[in-house]
Amino acid sequence: MTEPLDIQRLRSWIGREESASDTISPDLVRRFNATIGIEGNVPSLGDPAPLLINYCLAPPAVPTSLLAEDGHPEKGDFLPPVPLPRRMWAASSLAFFGVLRVGAQVERVSRVADVVAKEGRTGTLCFVTVEHKSSVGGSVAIEETQTIVYREASTAQEALNRSRPEPAALGSHNRQVAVSAPFLFRYSALTFNAHRIHYDRHYAVEVEHYPGLVIHAPLQATLLLNYAAELTGKPPSRFVFRAVSPLFGDESINLHAAEEDGKINLWTARRDGPVAMSAEAAWA
Repeated sequence: MTEPLDIQRLRSWIGREESASDTISPDLVRRFNATIGIEGNVPSLGDPAPLLINYCLAPPAVPTSLLAEDGHPEKGDFLPPVPLPRRMWAASSLAFFGVLRVGAQVERVSRVADVVAKEGRTGTLCFVTVEHKSSVGGSVAIEETQTIVYREASTAQEALNRSRPEPAALGSHNRQVAVSAPFLFRYSALTFNAHRIHYDRHYAVEVEHYPGLVIHAPLQATLLLNYAAELTGKPPSRFVFRAVSPLFGDESINLHAAEEDGKINLWTARRDGPVAMSAEAAWA
């Protein structure tokens, strides 16, 4: 049984900061492009780096012995020790002020901005908001506000009883992307993400009661943002995304896009499935 949520104690983490730095090496870009499916020339120093490669920079290098059962680092260091067993990347809002380039040294400062508890359909939810600033040479290149949600564990029966939302609409632009277990494993490796729902099918199905491997939220966001930039020929200045429902590997997924008043609305879905992630790219 999950221990009670001491929200006042958890809120004492507000204001806590951590910093990290990493270099966008040509080899990292080569592996990122190979994973995502971005074709082009071999990356050279000074070239623009692919969008959202910052999610691969300076990931927490927690010793394997200190990982929890689900593969996440044990809680209570930078992030508050929320006593709820399931953790998901719920949403992010990003503003881009400069182009990250191959060879750049990127400094990231992260700060816990808020901790809020709510009651939802599945029980208690705890939302942790983290602000990230990524800088190059002292100038901020990316600002991001990330929302992480913690929730109760689902039983097998609750998973069966989940509602079946309406199928997603078709966008005016569409692309099909094949997602396989090696694709998910490679992205987990790039981001040093040991969360087992993305590569351990037995754990994902038998423990967390998903029908298959779960596609990472930042991977979906990366596919959508690069798709938007490809459609317009230039990267946006603002990008927001929100996870709506889980999306699973071992099948093709669809990227959808539709222009509207100087922005592009984007979403992912499997064939005949509901919206999995909704997003918006804007050019100011």
